[in-house]
Amino acid sequence: MYDCDTYLRRLGYDPVAGRPAADPAALVDLHKRHMRTIPFNSAGSLAVPPRSGRLVDLVDFDEDATFDSVVANGRGGGCVQMTRLFLRLLRDLGFEADLIAGTTAEGRRSYGVEVEHMLIVVRVDGGSWLADIGYAGPSFIEPLRLDGDLGEQRQYGCRYRLVPDGGGISLRRRARLGHWSTVYDFTAKVRDRTEWAEAEEAINAALAADGGGELYSRVVSDGQVVLKGRRYLTVRAGIEKIRTVIDDGEWHAHRSAILAGDAG
Repeated sequence: MYDCDTYLRRLGYDPVAGRPAADPAALVDLHKRHMRTIPFNSAGSLAVPPRSGRLVDLVDFDEDATFDSVVANGRGGGCVQMTRLFLRLLRDLGFEADLIAGTTAEGRRSYGVEVEHMLIVVRVDGGSWLADIGYAGPSFIEPLRLDGDLGEQRQYGCRYRLVPDGGGISLRRRARLGHWSTVYDFTAKVRDRTEWAEAEEAINAALAADGGGELYSRVVSDGQVVLKGRRYLTVRAGIEKIRTVIDDGEWHAHRSAILAGDAG
């Protein structure tokens, strides 16, 4: 069952000593701790039996049961499950936070919907921040500023830009030796969870057709590791390396390391 103090202990805080304050420094720390502590786990998103009987529920899933699996047990989960729980934590701690929606290139191609990826806009101390702990990556590790004189925002050797694009915003990323690429597009419009109903239909149809691919990731001390199918991607101090894992034993070792938090 969802419990704020259990959540904080999972992230490495001691609630007895006091909960984190609702300020920018705490937001950055919460975001980074979440991504280092709780992995993205595509199999974990299917671990809780949906009330609807479908393969996955995005709109009306059982948050208490999902919390037990994703957070309390440290199993991790998918975008919507983790983002909804993190939103609940932020609100419990006194942050003003809401859901917003984005679309990845892969999601647009696979599902054909605009409201696909789930993000959080956090307003604190007169500023707005983009929080996203539910994207497998590679992406940003600490929240990004959404207002003011943004320019480039740098983290762990990578650079980020938030570029106005039509009626929305394009998040662009550049590794230390790479080129600028689009992570996803989003708008700052506040959304209700029911707006993911169309994505739920499309994702269930895709899962029923081909089962979906396995995807795991976790933040490490200076970057991120991602295992997508047989592709193993590491980003360390902004340096990206990617290769195809052929050996089954090695693949299982990488998967286990990501889920256990031993990926470096």
